[in-house]
Amino acid sequence: MKSQKIAVLDFGSQYTQVIARRIRECNVYSKIFSYNVSAETLREEGIQGVIFSGGPASVLKENSPKPDAAIFELGVPILGICYGVQLIALMMGGEVSRSDRREYGHGTLRTKSNSRLLASLPPEIRVWNSHGDRLVQLPEGFVPVAETENSEFAAIENAEKNIFGLQFHPEVSHTECGAEILRNFLFKVCGCTGDWSMANFIERSVEDIRQYVGDEHVVLGLSGGVDSSVAAALIHKAIGDQLTCVFVDNGLLRLHEREQVELLFRENFSMDLRVEDQGDLFLERLQGVVDPEEKRKKIGNAFVEVFEMAIKKIGDVKFLAQGTLYPDVIESVSIDGNPAALIKSHHNVGGLPEKMRLKLLEPLRNLFKDEVRLLGRELGLPKDVLWRQPFPGPGLGVRVLGEITKEYLEILRGADAILQEEMVKADFYYKVWQSFCVFLPVRTVGVMGDERTYDFVIALRIVESADAMTADWARMPHDLIRMISNRIINEVDGVNRVVLDVSSKPPSTIEWE
Repeated sequence: MKSQKIAVLDFGSQYTQVIARRIRECNVYSKIFSYNVSAETLREEGIQGVIFSGGPASVLKENSPKPDAAIFELGVPILGICYGVQLIALMMGGEVSRSDRREYGHGTLRTKSNSRLLASLPPEIRVWNSHGDRLVQLPEGFVPVAETENSEFAAIENAEKNIFGLQFHPEVSHTECGAEILRNFLFKVCGCTGDWSMANFIERSVEDIRQYVGDEHVVLGLSGGVDSSVAAALIHKAIGDQLTCVFVDNGLLRLHEREQVELLFRENFSMDLRVEDQGDLFLERLQGVVDPEEKRKKIGNAFVEVFEMAIKKIGDVKFLAQGTLYPDVIESVSIDGNPAALIKSHHNVGGLPEKMRLKLLEPLRNLFKDEVRLLGRELGLPKDVLWRQPFPGPGLGVRVLGEITKEYLEILRGADAILQEEMVKADFYYKVWQSFCVFLPVRTVGVMGDERTYDFVIALRIVESADAMTADWARMPHDLIRMISNRIINEVDGVNRVVLDVSSKPPSTIEWE
């Protein structure tokens, strides 16, 4: 049975992905479309309902983004949020005007009549507003069902046509009972049954992968991180030995990282895993390079070169698998007039698809990060893989400041292993966003025993963050920092000083290079 689907039309709101996530938390599948998607496309997708997101534009401007008017004739329920409700009002004959002042922040919503959308809500709740326009006249057939201090039309509906609008944002945590409002729309209005689950996703994905790939061979660049690991496990479940994973040992890995990947995927999952031992090649290319961007480019180019050689050894490969996630897909969309403030291109393996003429297989492209972790758990991947902290693509190459040498890498590996061990032991590893060591190529004077030392410095970088866009240094227990520092100095040859990075992002970045 095909899962029910809710379409979220993106008008550039910073909360669009949040809306989609809230829907999926109700076990209903959601899919984000550009605001100018055709009604025919939505009909072919078999959508159960449509949500218009908010957006930064004003509906009163001439070139403001507007949806295909035929969407109103699809016969499915529609919910407009913030900019979305203003669009509904304007396109259906109502009137919108500029507010005397922008309404931003908390407001008090008071229900005025019975409504399926607001069923079982208290008479008053706190809601979150963010808009500069307001409804002044409703279209024919619409009635107000709730108001705030500054708007008598804070929630509106046309019960006969199943079209609803909210001037506030139910998807954000600042709005009380916001999840209940969305649940009402999904279950009481759209008639969804909540049949979407990760087990359901796996079953469908396995069928889709088999149908798409057929008898052909697939190659996947396995890093050992969350996305590539889950993608590998899912594809292997679908096609078994038709998948070959390539793990590139670039000499810039953490302590025992290669062995851990081999043990998990080759021994436990019985995958065809090819390891390319190319540490000397990468170090040769990096000799004398000190600029961080040049390091990244040389590491990236060397990876492409090694990966190409690996594919030639495998033979007849038709598909390249990648761990692309849904936010990557959304942010990569570039359409004329797209109202979103941030558009970026995304390539998990830079340049490979175009250069190699391989078909892409991206089985995770409809999932958010937390859903990928749930999927990995269903597939039997361990916690230390699924909740592994982010690790940069260039590896330790951007955590050794300046020129990279084997000696510097060995020192950094030893120090970082101690940090991770103590973070796990103290139950802090999974509570922070990232914790890692940075090698500083400066020597300082120290005393160990009765002897003078002149050795290197290790910096500890431990940060808290929600999405890596901003970050703050984590306030760790002093005893833990003392333990980590003492162990590094005593156990890692070449280090006589440990410092703690107490800078935030911005103005600093999380990584030093």
